[in-house]
Amino acid sequence: MKVIAVIPARYKSTRFEGKPLADICGKPMIWWVYNQVCKASLISETWVATDDERIVDICTEYAINCIMTCPEHQTSTERLYEVAQKITADLYVCINGDEPLIEPDLINAIVPKELPDSSFFVSNLMTEIKSPVEALDCSNIKVVTDMDSNALFMSRGMIPYPKSSIGYKFYKHVGVLIYTLDALKFFSDTPKGYNEEIEDINELRFIEHGKKIKMITVNANTLSVDTPKDLEKVISVIEHKY
Repeated sequence: MKVIAVIPARYKSTRFEGKPLADICGKPMIWWVYNQVCKASLISETWVATDDERIVDICTEYAINCIMTCPEHQTSTERLYEVAQKITADLYVCINGDEPLIEPDLINAIVPKELPDSSFFVSNLMTEIKSPVEALDCSNIKVVTDMDSNALFMSRGMIPYPKSSIGYKFYKHVGVLIYTLDALKFFSDTPKGYNEEIEDINELRFIEHGKKIKMITVNANTLSVDTPKDLEKVISVIEHKY
């Protein structure tokens, strides 16, 4: 089973332009993400998918596998689909390019033990929210699932609402997803639905059109870099760790 990991890396982020090239202890952030992903034993190859020559140049300098993709893509999933049309594999894993502390074991957790029976397969990691601040943060996408661990809905709001019971937990999605080529094609060929337009959550495109997303629960303490302040936190952790 060939599993390709793809790290989408845009230069023009609205909250933090040039984020993939941000310096972390002498190395660009994309270097840290790439090297963490390469440690995952179930990944066959790792590629950075970008739309900017500045990121290509840095990847070349650090001997990082890199592929140029169309700058018109609106989502990381569309960028991944372009890569999937150029590099043949059984499964494609998408890892956010702003996760320099991503643990290899988390990436391995998304890879199924056997190739799925269906040509259409999507899976996503989720982890329990431990902090009330995280639950309130709209950048953390909350997930509710059915009895078979398939996603029922994802929201930037606090779901489920604890009206009748205090025996509940909030879960947030982790930026590690896996797809078959058919699933990526479906996403690319399908327009946004009503809820995706409102919430701005890519995965709702599958859910709104009746497609299943298998959720895998992991214990993850992720720290993504959305702002320069987040970068300061990551630098502090890496300085302490290394």
